[in-house]
Amino acid sequence: MELKVYAERLSEPSRAVILFCKVNGIEFEEVAINLLKGEHRTQEYKEINPMAQVPAIVHGSLKLFESHAILSYLACAFSKVPDHWYPADLPKRAQIQSVLDWHHSTLRSGGAGLVRNTVLANALGNSPNPIAAAEAEKILINSLSTLESFWLKGNGTFLLGNPSPSIADISLVCQIMQLELLDKKDYDRLLKPHKNVLEWIENVKNATKPHFDEVHTTLFEVKARLQKQQ
Repeated sequence: MELKVYAERLSEPSRAVILFCKVNGIEFEEVAINLLKGEHRTQEYKEINPMAQVPAIVHGSLKLFESHAILSYLACAFSKVPDHWYPADLPKRAQIQSVLDWHHSTLRSGGAGLVRNTVLANALGNSPNPIAAAEAEKILINSLSTLESFWLKGNGTFLLGNPSPSIADISLVCQIMQLELLDKKDYDRLLKPHKNVLEWIENVKNATKPHFDEVHTTLFEVKARLQKQQ
């Protein structure tokens, strides 16, 4: 069955799905959805994802959205995917699922909220919102502390102290990469206190070479444009 991935590479969850497919040799057609042009709100796209968000996939008769659900599905649907990404062992799988459930209301809420209300506000057609940004930053700071002290189990290997990455590692690292769009002093202020997190990011990058940098090319291009505007 042909797999189509509807994505916007500026979107953290979209990058996670694309990166997972590339790392695991899953053949797919990438269908670009330009969020800035409102392509996610077209009736044609809403027939695939009524929530009008990215990413989404079409695999045979299946239409699926929400990145965590997509990653879980792909890990199970393609036999070539190594077990460590989403283990068949139910307790291990449940632990990975717990990280993913935590992610959306904490790390993603804080990181995405901060970036959208500061450096990306104008590009999204909004005005910077210092109050919303400050609230998001509080959530982000607490989330990074939890990631450092709990989910990384006191070391910087992979989440839950695992020797190999899971779909949670890809999802969370792609989220944190969005912070690259911030001013360098803000990025350093937020990330440098967390040595385990920084080491873990490098571990995930190394485990997903050479695809990691390629998938994040759009992010780095936007970062370069933002720096020129400063």
